[in-house]
Formats: sequence, structure tokens, C-alpha cells
Amino acid sequence: MTDALVAGGWGLLAGSALLVGALLGYALRVPQRVIAYVMAFGAGVLLSAVSFELLEEAHREAGLIPTALGTLLGAAAYTGGNVWLARRGARHRKRSGHGARQPSEEQQAGSGNALALGALLDGVPESAVIGVSLLNGGSVSLVTVAAVFVSNVPEGLSSSAGMRSAGRGARYVFGVWGAIAAASAVSAVLGYTVVGALPETVVATVTALAAGAILAMVADTMIPEAFEETHLALGLITASGFLASFALSHL
Repeated sequence: MTDALVAGGWGLLAGSALLVGALLGYALRVPQRVIAYVMAFGAGVLLSAVSFELLEEAHREAGLIPTALGTLLGAAAYTGGNVWLARRGARHRKRSGHGARQPSEEQQAGSGNALALGALLDGVPESAVIGVSLLNGGSVSLVTVAAVFVSNVPEGLSSSAGMRSAGRGARYVFGVWGAIAAASAVSAVLGYTVVGALPETVVATVTALAAGAILAMVADTMIPEAFEETHLALGLITASGFLASFALSHL
């Protein structure tokens, strides 16, 4: 039980970055270019964590085929959920610019619920792998926690700025991100307790599945938002985030 609570604490810490970003995005008028730069950096951090923490561990425990299948299944599951939510108004949930604004409730009924579900879809795989990482040696992967935390700040910042532009109030915005932060803690606990009871090969496959979902999320939602303002600088900024996470994993 103690280890499960530890997993929940780390998940809550990583999820709390969404609230930090939401506060900045809702209370301040952060320039679009700054949001995009931070989003690009966060995308690179997540890509590195997926490569050197999640997929490498899954491959070590289960081999290439289960890792590849898990990754593809995770990406397919995320994409399917994202397509369903996009049709209900959550396609641009991480965007705050005028080129691709989130719809208001008047423009598309039910889009508020879709946005909340979209935020949950984005956050669950990241938090679950924090709990799973505790299974390897009894200590959490600080690189994974740091990667999720860093990527969550621009996610909350950009999305909450978009929610404000769409006319959604502070109660809705902070209610959504507070709930997602709490769900992050629950996901980390379930990642440790439920997945931990499974055979090692299955644990590795589930890790790869989460990695695939995160990869699809980065490509589908974070990189498009970042590219709108960074353009040709996107590659350099993303590479900087990737290297920062890579260096942290090798300290």
C-alpha cells in the first residue's frame, strides 16, 4: 500500500504541472510564440523519455515483437479515441491561437465535455507509466516524472488559454485541470497495482502500449501546436528538449 501511495504522489506531482500551466495560460496573456517554444521543448522531452525509458525497458523485458505490437496498439487506441473526440469539438484542445481555436459551447454543444475527455485521454498513459516505473527496482523513474511534468506545463498553458478565448470560465478551466491532476494520481496507482500483478512480459507490453499512445499524442496534438509559431525552429527546439531528457536519463 505504501508503494502504491508513493506512485500516486509522483503521479499527482506530474499532473500538478497542468494546473501550473493552466494558471499561467488563464491569468496571463502569454505570447503565442512563447507557448509554441515551450510546447516544442516539451515534445522533445517526451519523445526522449519514450525512447530511452519506456521502449528500451519494454524491449529489454519482452523483446522486439511484443514491444512493437504494444506500441502500435497504443498508438491505434489513442488515434481512435482522438478521432472520436475531434468530431465532438476537442480537436484543437491544446491550441490557443486564432488559426485553430477551440469551439465554444454555443458553437458546438458538448464540446466542453469533449475537451475534458480529451485532456484525460492525453494524461492517462503518461501517468500510468510513472506507476509502472516503480516496478523496476522499487524506485520511480525520475526521468519519466520530469518528462511528464515538463510537457504538462505547456499543455495546460496552451489549452487553458484556448479555453479562455472560447469563453469558458475559470471554474470550468481549473475544474478540468484539477480533475485531470487527480486522475493522474489514480492512473499512477493503477499502473503500479494492477499492472504490477501481471507477468513481466505483459508489463513490458503495457509499457510499450503507453509509449505508443504518448507518441501518437505528441505527433497529433503537441507538434502541430508548436509548428504554428516556431516553423523552421521547431526541429532545433524539439531536439534541445530531447537532449535535455537524454542527458537527465544518463546522469
